[in-house]
Amino acid sequence: MTDRTTATPRSTDAMDVLNELRAAILRGEYAPRQRLIETELVERYATSRFVLRNALTRLANEGLVELQPNRGARVREITLDEAIEITEIRRAVEGLVAARAAERVTDDEIAELRALGDQMTAAVEGADMLRYSELNGQLHARVRAIARHASATKIIDQLNGQMVRHQFRLSLVPGRPGVSLPEHLAIVEAVCARDPEAAERVMRAHLTSVIDALTTFAAAPTAARFHASLGAD
Repeated sequence: MTDRTTATPRSTDAMDVLNELRAAILRGEYAPRQRLIETELVERYATSRFVLRNALTRLANEGLVELQPNRGARVREITLDEAIEITEIRRAVEGLVAARAAERVTDDEIAELRALGDQMTAAVEGADMLRYSELNGQLHARVRAIARHASATKIIDQLNGQMVRHQFRLSLVPGRPGVSLPEHLAIVEAVCARDPEAAERVMRAHLTSVIDALTTFAAAPTAARFHASLGAD
């Protein structure tokens, strides 16, 4: 029996269970194709089967979980081809978001974006690719927050949930940060300049660069090895 005095406190609230399980999948605690055992998850999150099954259904709708008849649930595998298609959608939506952010950014938010740009530069110069990957996600999230476009943010958050492992591994590819850092700094500068057209253009250019990188992996003989490095994702 689990010792509740030493275990991490859990809430039986349905949204808490959903959010915690989603976060665990995105952190890589559950690998692609790994089965999600109901009894283990009910114990871990101190919840009921009913609440857990609802959470799994929601995560299936988000594309993170696959529900298999008579076999339960498993973490869904996202192929490179799917990753490319998802990024094509992101390119259109995030371009809109960047333009909106440039229209709405405040002086304080400009300072925050420039600070993020400086931190990303320092991470690349220090060859801290894990930190760079984290800051990459923070920058995109900050631009979305500045844009204050709820519908676009909801779409992007769902797409990013499916892409997160690909984005993380892509940032570790030798030479990739040297390409993506100037692209991210250009996004920062365009938004801070309050230039919507430039912000949309450079955001779309950045995501086109991501698509090109993913396409290269998909076509290369080493694609299978790269695919395996994603934990079968």
